[in-house]
Amino acid sequence: MRILGLAALSAAAAGGATAQVEGPAVASPASFPAVARGLDPYADPPAYPSTYRELQAPPTAIINAVILTAAGPRIDGGTVLMREGRIEAVGRDVAVPTDARVIDAAGRWVTPGIIDPHAHIGAGSSPGAAGGDSSNENGPNPGGVWVEHSVWPQDPMFERALAAGVVTMQILPGSSNMFNGRTVVLRNVEALSPQAMKFPDARQGLKMACGENPSSGGAGKPGTRAGAMMGYRNTFIAAAAYAARWDAYRRKTAAGERADPPGRDLTLETVAGALRGDIPVHIHCYRADEMLQMIDLSHEFGFRIAAFHHALEAFKIAPELVREGVPVVTWAGDWSGYKMEAYDSIMENAAFIEAAGGVAALHSDDVMLMQHLNHEAGRAMTAGREAGLATTPEQAIRWITLNPARVLGLDDRTGSLEPGKIADVIVWSADPFSVYSAPDLVFMDGTQVHDRAASAAAPRSDFELGHVRRPGVAEAPR
Repeated sequence: MRILGLAALSAAAAGGATAQVEGPAVASPASFPAVARGLDPYADPPAYPSTYRELQAPPTAIINAVILTAAGPRIDGGTVLMREGRIEAVGRDVAVPTDARVIDAAGRWVTPGIIDPHAHIGAGSSPGAAGGDSSNENGPNPGGVWVEHSVWPQDPMFERALAAGVVTMQILPGSSNMFNGRTVVLRNVEALSPQAMKFPDARQGLKMACGENPSSGGAGKPGTRAGAMMGYRNTFIAAAAYAARWDAYRRKTAAGERADPPGRDLTLETVAGALRGDIPVHIHCYRADEMLQMIDLSHEFGFRIAAFHHALEAFKIAPELVREGVPVVTWAGDWSGYKMEAYDSIMENAAFIEAAGGVAALHSDDVMLMQHLNHEAGRAMTAGREAGLATTPEQAIRWITLNPARVLGLDDRTGSLEPGKIADVIVWSADPFSVYSAPDLVFMDGTQVHDRAASAAAPRSDFELGHVRRPGVAEAPR
């Protein structure tokens, strides 16, 4: 199937030819006439920028550790050296500088910090008050939503997630609609605004959904999967026309012509960003047949699928997903049967994707499960072994660290213990895939941010100040 790029789609929408047409040069924002920032989709710098500041700590060396780097083989009796927020060295023969704080792991396991590529914490937390879910917007097509505007930084569940080793997470809007809005990648730090948690320069994604959720009918939604597919196609066509209008306006102003700017539409702007390749597309999709149809949709309109999320039948089409280069973000838990499109769930889904040469990542989709992603990886690894796939701990640790970073386009900066990467590190009480294991120490940017032995410390969320805590309970993963 021929892939149409956005330039060709825009030309078609504007009444031009679609055959191998080179898009016109795009003018720089500096050549625009004065337009209010909120009316200009190309305003620079972007709205609501990250104000995250890296944590600061002296050099730290963790010695005598069993290390899973997520990038290579297991290292026994190894050292991880952190300096200025980065991994400086990893190995068995690392020289420890005299100015470093030294932590003797005494044979405990050390891994990268956990990355959750699909979470709703802060926006749709649980437990929560009635009407407290801010992750699902009403209406058939609220694609212009930015979920970061729903994130509550003082959600106490962030604290529980940190105690479980989750240091970075992608928050997505819900899946009630065909186009649900933009995602945001957060760092799990104490903050008063979502912007202070935003991972610097991490790209927003577009959350789409197929299947039972968006095709449930009611509130203007399609009542069938065919109706949903028509909705996707019509929206992409409209987004291409919207982009064409803005491109024409930019050409005219660059040439010194007077022109009125088109009206701004946040939904079409987001979808046009996906067509341009600026906004990765994350698709909630369960069934194999629907994933294949969404791949066809991506071919028709020329966008790239960053990952299929949930994807419980991905094991049925693993070769096709590998050929398309589409990662799978899934569960290990037995989710079979909780709705019809989840009927064929299997625990070894991630292991089959791994064995086929694809990229598998595990996610929570739930604030309770977020506290047990290491156990999810252990369950999926065991299921893979029982299926004869010889899945290894070196593979399983990637499902909750490096592979989620790949899905988010951040694997050059985080997700593994390699020199130069962000120093997000966990010291575990035991084998991280054991049900008896919990993080003893958690580091972000090389700074210790959690100590299980100090579980009686005051909560960081104002929401829980003054609440009575029993030592060793409130801070521990549940």
